[in-house]
Amino acid sequence: MGYASKPDVRPFHNTILKGDCLTQLKKLPSGSVDMIFADPPYNLQLEGDLKRPDNSHVDAVDDAWDKFDSFETYDRFTRRWLAECRRVLKDNGTIWVIGSYHNIFRVGTAIQDLGFWILNDVIWRKTNPMPNFRGRRFTNAHETLIWAGKSAEQKRYTFNYDAMKALNEELQMRSDWLLPICNGGERLKGKDGAKVHPTQKPESLLHRIILSSSNQGDVVLDPFFGTGTTGAVAKRLGRNWIGIERDAGYIKAATKRIGEIEESTEEALEVTPSKRAAPRVPFGTLVERGLLSPGQAIYDPHRRHAARVRADGSIACANATGSIHKIGAHVQGIEACNGWTFWHFQKGKTYVPIDMLRQQIRAEMN
Repeated sequence: MGYASKPDVRPFHNTILKGDCLTQLKKLPSGSVDMIFADPPYNLQLEGDLKRPDNSHVDAVDDAWDKFDSFETYDRFTRRWLAECRRVLKDNGTIWVIGSYHNIFRVGTAIQDLGFWILNDVIWRKTNPMPNFRGRRFTNAHETLIWAGKSAEQKRYTFNYDAMKALNEELQMRSDWLLPICNGGERLKGKDGAKVHPTQKPESLLHRIILSSSNQGDVVLDPFFGTGTTGAVAKRLGRNWIGIERDAGYIKAATKRIGEIEESTEEALEVTPSKRAAPRVPFGTLVERGLLSPGQAIYDPHRRHAARVRADGSIACANATGSIHKIGAHVQGIEACNGWTFWHFQKGKTYVPIDMLRQQIRAEMN
């Protein structure tokens, strides 16, 4: 009996496919990409030049690639490229799409209609947004990102929760991100000093996206590659990337930019591992392995409460028996407790959490 071979996307690794995204997406094998970041045209519908109060011209997006005849035309385009992205995405993969109020709600509808499952919407709040020069609306100070899995039935996807927590000084990462727009030395400019791309995204934004939802060696696809921010950050973080772009000028700028990126060592790219991904170790394993003995006393951090270890991996206090979590909650009079960090055992002259023994077993398992 033969076995179906896995889709081979390696020939496309770390390359820019030149051409229309719909045409180029069809070249990629189904189920071959781990993560997608898409920065599609926003369909801004700008009418005429945008002027500052002093009548000077504002360098806004007026390129042909952002112009569509109607909402219906834009919606058809959106559904076609999203459908192809869903096809090339692995069953445990995810997609990020960024947009503004002009398009993100239409894109969100298409995402749900096509069978994706929305995991989060993230607000990128800009520290230095462009002001509203006409003074007739609020300043547009944010853009919205939609993060979605391939389907509602999807049980697994990459989310490096603990790495995001470490990035945020040990606080759970929120869904509102305060980051500056792309400026300074990061902004690509031509010999005339003009911006190479009007909507170049900051590398800090892609760093957070790629680090949160992919792993070293994964394949990250960007079907609207522009000047290559996704590729530059993916290379720096040890991911493989695939870009699709039809503008020769953008491709030239992206190729030069990515070529100048130095790859980091594997050690430097290691991130805080997810506790959810760690092997499960029942408390009873510590007793079986002789790391704790039946009858041995364990204590809370301040040694106000004590319990005895039993041979079956349960523990007993003065008036109850049960798991390390149940008895930890019982003696404190609360509903829930993490017994691994609550209970301590004596080691020499000090008391250390029983979780240290669990980590010892996990290290052996790995």
